[in-house]
Amino acid sequence: MGLSKKGWLEYEVAEADAGLTVESIVREKLHVSGRMLQRLTRSKGVLLNRKPPFLKRVVKAGDKVAVRVQDQPGQDASPQQAAQRKQGKSVEAALPVEILYEDEHLLVANKPAGMMVHPVKQDQHGTLVHALAEYLREKGEPDRVHPVHRLDKETSGAILVGKNSYGHQLADRLLRDGSLHREYLAVVCGRLEEANGTISAPIGRDPRHPTRRKVTERGEEAVTHYELEASSADTSLVRVWLETGRTHQIRVHFRHIGHPLAGDGMYGGRRDLLRRQALHASKLSFPHPITGQEIVCEAPLPDDMNEMIKREYNLANR
Repeated sequence: MGLSKKGWLEYEVAEADAGLTVESIVREKLHVSGRMLQRLTRSKGVLLNRKPPFLKRVVKAGDKVAVRVQDQPGQDASPQQAAQRKQGKSVEAALPVEILYEDEHLLVANKPAGMMVHPVKQDQHGTLVHALAEYLREKGEPDRVHPVHRLDKETSGAILVGKNSYGHQLADRLLRDGSLHREYLAVVCGRLEEANGTISAPIGRDPRHPTRRKVTERGEEAVTHYELEASSADTSLVRVWLETGRTHQIRVHFRHIGHPLAGDGMYGGRRDLLRRQALHASKLSFPHPITGQEIVCEAPLPDDMNEMIKREYNLANR
């Protein structure tokens, strides 16, 4: 598999593939989702030996099947993205977003605390989407970025982003099949009794608050695992990893067991230790959906949380 020309991904049919259809090659070998295949078909984004084929055509060894993996102008552009492009260069280039991993299709960024992932209104700026779009524009690349999962505004750390529609559907498949492994560091109030544990409790909306979540029998299944890293007189540092990805899952689950996150005023955490919830997405790992290579990204702790951890547990920089 390789690039036949800029913006296209090409696969040369092997002897073992002979007898498969063009559609099977595109779906199984080039990892294109059904939804993306429909879009590509409409825009002549699938080629067999450099010509648009009938998808049910049977291929033979040596045939070359190519798909367009770079978004065309206007494709999948939201109103916010369209408005951002019209404005051209902006203040976004100066925003502090560290890139932890990048290839042609995927990117992992270290989101600062206080930055929203997506804009929620058309004239909003300063989001991760804006910053990464400007970063890609500066490199002369298309600027349509597609975050695959979310982090709360005040949560820092690693987040996976598709650099185009093809990258987004590759990464979304990782998320759906459970191949995307996410680890967090959190400081919770109180001393945890167990060195490790699992919190399994369904999470749904809190009817008394527009954005808050709560543990409720009518909620969606949610499973959180944790391991105790250090303890002080009245706080615990935990490493956390998720089986599910519900909104506010870690924050809700630790409140549920009586140990809300430090700084998390919405869920009853102490506000004197940190001015935001003490939660950082510290590690993101996944098998690359094209090469199979294991990608491991570690996001350094931001200064505020690093200082608190050193102060509370007498630990060196993490």
